[in-house]
Amino acid sequence: MEKSIGIFDSGIGGLTVLKEILEVLPHENTIYLGDTARVPYGTKSAPTIKRYALEDAQFLINHGIKIIVVACNTASANATSFLQDRFNLPILEVIRPGAEKAAKSTRSGKVGVIGTEATIKSNAYAAHIRHINPDIEVFSKSCPLFVPLVEETWSDPEDESALSDIKSRTVKRYLDEFSDREIDTLVLGCTHYPLLKETIDAFMGEGVKLIDSAIETAQDVVRVLNDMKLCSNTAQEAQHQYFVTDAPERFRTLGTRFLGKPLERVQQIEIKPH
Repeated sequence: MEKSIGIFDSGIGGLTVLKEILEVLPHENTIYLGDTARVPYGTKSAPTIKRYALEDAQFLINHGIKIIVVACNTASANATSFLQDRFNLPILEVIRPGAEKAAKSTRSGKVGVIGTEATIKSNAYAAHIRHINPDIEVFSKSCPLFVPLVEETWSDPEDESALSDIKSRTVKRYLDEFSDREIDTLVLGCTHYPLLKETIDAFMGEGVKLIDSAIETAQDVVRVLNDMKLCSNTAQEAQHQYFVTDAPERFRTLGTRFLGKPLERVQQIEIKPH
C-alpha cells in the first residue's frame, strides 16, 4: 500500500489544510489526526505544545506516512524544528508559506497577523516576514475567542444565522485596532480562521488581502513530494483515514460539513505518552 501524507492539528482547524491538499493531490492517501481531547493548543505552554506535537507525530509515523504536515499554527510556531531534529522524514508547517505570501503581497509594507495566544507570543510570523523584508511593519494580535466561535458555528448549522451577529461583533472587537494601522495584508494565522474568512473580509474591506496559509502549505507539499520523488504512483482510489482523541461523532459532523462529503473511517484513539 502507498504511504500516506500525515496531517495533525489540535482539532478540526487542520481540515482547512487537508481540503487544499486534497484539491491539488487527489490521488494521495492521507491520515488526519485531530487531538480533540487536548484542544486548544493555543493556550498551552511551549513545553506542553512540543510534547503534544511529538506524540502526534509519532502516532502518524507508526501508521506509515511519508511526510508530516503540522496543520496547526501553534504547533508550527513552537515545535517544527523540535520535530525535524527527531524524525528522518519531511516535516512541513504552515507558518513559513503564509509569511512568504504575505511578504510578497503587501504593497504598503504593513502586514497584520492574527492567531492564537501561543502563536502570537512566539513571534514566528513576524520573524519570518521581517527575514524576507526587514522594512515590513508587522502588527500582531491574538484572537482567543475565534477558535471556539468557529467550532460552535460549524457544529450547529440551524443556529448559524443566529450566530452571525456574534461573529461580526467578535471580529470587530479583535480587529478594530487594525483600522488605524493602514495594513493592506492580513495573515489568518490559525487554521480555524479561514472558516471566519467571510466575516473578517467584510470587516476589513476590499483594500486588505487575506492570506490563508492552508493554500500556500498545500503547494509546499506538492513541491516537496515532487522534489523527493515521493508522489503516489498508483491509479487506485486514494484512501483517507481520520483519527481523533475525543468526540468522533462531533468531528464527523463538522468534517462532513466542511469538506462537503461524508467522512468515513473516523476512529477515536488514545495518544500514548512519548
